[in-house]
Amino acid sequence: MNLAAGVQFVSFSLLAVMLIGAALGVVLIENIVYSAFLLGGVFVSIAGLYLLLNADFVAAAQLLIYVGAVNVLILFAIMLVNKRQAFVPFPTAWIRKALTAVVSVGLFALLSTMILATPWSLSNAQPVANSIVLIGEHFFSDFLLPFELASVLLLMAMVGAIILARREFLPEQTLSEDRQTVLTLPERPRELVSVGEASRNIQ
Repeated sequence: MNLAAGVQFVSFSLLAVMLIGAALGVVLIENIVYSAFLLGGVFVSIAGLYLLLNADFVAAAQLLIYVGAVNVLILFAIMLVNKRQAFVPFPTAWIRKALTAVVSVGLFALLSTMILATPWSLSNAQPVANSIVLIGEHFFSDFLLPFELASVLLLMAMVGAIILARREFLPEQTLSEDRQTVLTLPERPRELVSVGEASRNIQ
């Protein structure tokens, strides 16, 4: 093992430990704000793994889109909608936990099967001269429909965030008269003053 391979192995190990630890923190920590910050750590670790694969454009897109936009949006949504109420245990909470465990085990088995069945040898791989052009061609040819569906999904999320931010304009949410009187300030009466009187008052 030469120096470059050793540095790559150490970098991969550190990023993998950081990724797994942050992902476990997202799931296990009860404070949802800390979970959102750890989710940003997961995204940064994935960007580092992309750099190790020489996918510089994908790593930059990971940082700009997921860390700089999606994670910040999640934090804003949490701080906006957070009601600071303690969690109340439900009597049928074990059903949700059991279904979550079944789905998680199924996804883990599916991903493990895909990893074991995929040939990861790079002996026949050809280096790509310009990866950005190739990604753009695939986006607007082979993956055009998923790309547009993702755009529509992000638009729906943005509209939902705007509606949540402007909850006072929802028709089903009406303020009481007492609250309206508290929230409105009495307007101070204004007297119309002519230009001559204003100049004399200034002098």
